[in-house]
Amino acid sequence: MASEFVARTYKTNHSSPIRFVLSHISRHPIFAVLLVAGAFGNAALNAVVPSLIGDAFNAVIDTGDLSVVGTAVMLIVLSQTARAFVQFARNASAEVYGQRIERDVRDELYASLLGKSMSFHDMLPVGEIMARVTNDVREMNLMMTPGVNILVGSSMFLIMPVIAAPLIYPQLILVPLIFVLLQVVIQYRFIRSLHPIAQEVRASFGRMNARLAESLDGLQVVKGAAQEEQETTYFSSLVDTVRDRFIAQGELEARYLANLTFPLAVVGALVHGVLLYQQGILNTGQVVSFVSLMYLFTFPVFSTLFSLPRIALGYASASRILNIINTETALNQNESGYDAPIKGEITFDNVSFGYTPEKEILKNITFTVKPGQTVAVVGQTGSGKTTVTKLINRTYDVTSGRVLVDGVDVRDWNMAALRSQISIIEQDIFLFSRSIADNIRFGNQEATPEEIEDAARKAQAHEFILSFNEGYDTVIGQRGATLSGGQRQRLAIARAFETNPPILILDDSTSAIDSATEDLIQQAIWSASQGRTTILITHRLSQIRWADHIVVLRQGQIVAQGAHEDLLRTSDAYRRIFARYESTEQARNHEVTEG
Repeated sequence: MASEFVARTYKTNHSSPIRFVLSHISRHPIFAVLLVAGAFGNAALNAVVPSLIGDAFNAVIDTGDLSVVGTAVMLIVLSQTARAFVQFARNASAEVYGQRIERDVRDELYASLLGKSMSFHDMLPVGEIMARVTNDVREMNLMMTPGVNILVGSSMFLIMPVIAAPLIYPQLILVPLIFVLLQVVIQYRFIRSLHPIAQEVRASFGRMNARLAESLDGLQVVKGAAQEEQETTYFSSLVDTVRDRFIAQGELEARYLANLTFPLAVVGALVHGVLLYQQGILNTGQVVSFVSLMYLFTFPVFSTLFSLPRIALGYASASRILNIINTETALNQNESGYDAPIKGEITFDNVSFGYTPEKEILKNITFTVKPGQTVAVVGQTGSGKTTVTKLINRTYDVTSGRVLVDGVDVRDWNMAALRSQISIIEQDIFLFSRSIADNIRFGNQEATPEEIEDAARKAQAHEFILSFNEGYDTVIGQRGATLSGGQRQRLAIARAFETNPPILILDDSTSAIDSATEDLIQQAIWSASQGRTTILITHRLSQIRWADHIVVLRQGQIVAQGAHEDLLRTSDAYRRIFARYESTEQARNHEVTEG
């Protein structure tokens, strides 16, 4: 399976949901043995009670010897005390089993998600992913306990009368055996009917969760457009769908036929026992023992109505999880690929790319950036400027052509080695809900406080950081919501400085910074660009002017490239873009002055 990143390798089988579950179960064999042994011991010790009760009946009726009754009572107390310990071992093993499987599956799924390409994440809603990482994985825990735990335990109770009844008299196997065979058929048909409903339950929950996450992420847009009522109505319809699926599951459970066959089995056992008693084959105690054995079926009949839906939902969740894990991506980690310090040469060789096969974003892009050069990529909105940068670190792979770093196709690089030496500051800044220091050191976990402060000073962020009560230990809100746009961008620039990358990409990274702050950051960027390759996507004329090379894009194609002065003389497209940028910047500076 292709994957950008592999954090942990599990020896699990991904060929089918059942094999996936069994392979996770087999990773903890000791607990499996304890679970099965505990379930068998629990049922066997419970089966001792009917025999002892029968002996007590015979003693009272035949001889009136109460000492036999006392002995039976003592043995019942001892056996049930032992049963309590055995049952505790079984339940504890099942609980540990369930928790470990939940942990392992969640780790495996999370590592798989980190390894998927951006194309995969672009197509699957975040809320749907969250439903699988949280609720679906949790359902696999519940599938083990109480699901499998109760099913294994009830199965032992199901076979125990079949084993114990012939020990009283061989013909007595008839009713228990017929009941067990009917129970197997009923459970099989029940599972077959329950499986599609369970799939719908999990799928409808995923859709509801996806809409919730999307609405919360776009809450500002919802409020700004006064669409709260419409969103509430739509979300309520999704909630109703989840409710309807659960009701359908409940209706199926209400028709569980074992609830009917069990009392018939008890009646049948009683009739059979009485007939043998009348023939003088059985005594009173044996009839009591036999009928009491039939009541061991009570647990499997009523418990499976609870455990089988848990297993069905867990199986459906395993299928949804496996669907993500098995989704192959076009990118791979390429651990054996080229790994060396980057010098900084970047070459686009006749590159074409489209996010979907139907629509190309870039067409036949060819240009070269020499080590240490600063290159500005300019063009109208939607011309493909940002897409160009995403091909350098293999966020996406080219559709055709090649992108080379130091003369090596990026697809032949070890991905970790490539990406760790390229730092990108995007226009849409993402900050984590962590401390400011943790956000700055994100790309270099070994950074010292002094290095973090130095990076912040270079990004002109040190002063505003100290304005907070907790300074660098200040925890910022989700996505940096508690900061201004300029503050978020300066922290992102500080994070890039901290990694000290050979290749630095700035995607309109000073767009939210006022002119006064920009002058300071401009010096920092100028300093940071020395000795490293820098790609600038910018509308700022000052940055365009000091670029060594300028690439002009229009509708995904290069229409001109060269130095600033040369392009002003030779390219109409560049002159129009430059004039537009100039008028925009003058207007912005005028607004700042008036303010």
